[in-house]
Amino acid sequence: MHSGDRGDLGLAAEIEEASNGDPQAAQQRLAALRLIPVLPVNPEILELAEFLLLGGGLPPKARIDALHIACAAHHRIQVLLTWNCSHIANPAQTPVLRGLCAAQGFILPELVTPFELMEILQ
Repeated sequence: MHSGDRGDLGLAAEIEEASNGDPQAAQQRLAALRLIPVLPVNPEILELAEFLLLGGGLPPKARIDALHIACAAHHRIQVLLTWNCSHIANPAQTPVLRGLCAAQGFILPELVTPFELMEILQ
């Protein structure tokens, strides 16, 4: 499977990350990724991602993270689940990201870690 097969510009990073480590565990992670629908990326999403970077919501090195947030906001995803606390689920950056999304007419999804989600569900 290649990132182009699923229509997502950022999926290659997830595939590479999921492929690392124990080969058997990597096979299981890759199988799980195949079950997750991939949201299409369009020029408006790319523009929002760039706006998130230029507006100070994320550092320049976080292009893939900006793309994830922009894609989720564009497709009206309510919750973006992530282990990435450096750039995505970072409470210090959330107000900035929320304002930048709102300035472009989008609603920032809730940015939570799996631990936070488990607390909500209990």
